[in-house]
Amino acid sequence: MRKLVIAISMLALAASAAFADPILDRQALMKERGKIVGGLSKVVKGEEPFDAAAVLTQLQALQTNAEKFDADALFPAGSDKGDTTAAPKIWEDTAGFKAAGGKYLADVKAAVSASPADVDALKAQVGAIGSDCGTCHQGYRIKKS
Repeated sequence: MRKLVIAISMLALAASAAFADPILDRQALMKERGKIVGGLSKVVKGEEPFDAAAVLTQLQALQTNAEKFDADALFPAGSDKGDTTAAPKIWEDTAGFKAAGGKYLADVKAAVSASPADVDALKAQVGAIGSDCGTCHQGYRIKKS
C-alpha cells in the first residue's frame, strides 16, 4: 500500500510539473520581486520610515525570491511565444542572461549580509540591486508599447 501511495504521489508531482506554465511562473516571480523592491524604494525615498528590522526582513524576502530564479526552468526553449515580454536575447545569450541573474543574487545576498543600519547604507544597496534589474530589463526584456 505504501508503495502505491508513493507511486501515485510521484505521478501527481510529475503531472503538475508537466503542466507548469513557465511564463506565468516567471511573471509571478517578477511581480513578487517588484513588490518587495517597491517597498524598499519607499524607504529609500523617505516615503516610509527606516526600520532596520523591517528592511532586513524585506531584503531576506528578496533573497528568497532571487534564489527561486532558475533560468532553465523559467525560460525553457519555446517559452518566448505568448503573453511575454522576454526578449529573444535570453535564448541567444543564455550565458549572459544567467550571469546577470547570478550577479543580482550576489548583490541581494550582500545586502542581506550587510544588514543596512541606516537609510544611506540601504540606498547604496538598493542602487546596486536596481542596476542589476536595469541590466536585465534593458537587455533581456521587450518594452511594452
